[in-house]
Amino acid sequence: MQLPKPVEWIGSSKADLKRFPGPVQDRMGFAIYRAQLGRQHRDAKPLKGFGSGVVEIAARHDGDTFRAVYTVRFETAVYVLHAFQKKARRGIATPKQELDLVRQRLRAAERHYRDTHRGD
Repeated sequence: MQLPKPVEWIGSSKADLKRFPGPVQDRMGFAIYRAQLGRQHRDAKPLKGFGSGVVEIAARHDGDTFRAVYTVRFETAVYVLHAFQKKARRGIATPKQELDLVRQRLRAAERHYRDTHRGD
């Protein structure tokens, strides 16, 4: 059996996900666990505009939508980049400020991976 890759949490992503309702945490935690095993959760979708390996999972709960973004681009770790509650202002598109934060955290993950996991 394959050992799961470690999870690295960037910025406030872990604390933010822990504030989600329990059922949402369970669903997203399972999606991240599947990514650790090199698999994909059935609800995980590529996040548009980020190329391959940046994935979003969305979960609805009591009329609210919660999202988590993680990357499986790196060989030896899964990086959780962002977790947030979608505030419905217009349609289903992810707000620009959230996408900008994902871009910033992806760069931080790339630096962390280069500095930490390259020697594994």
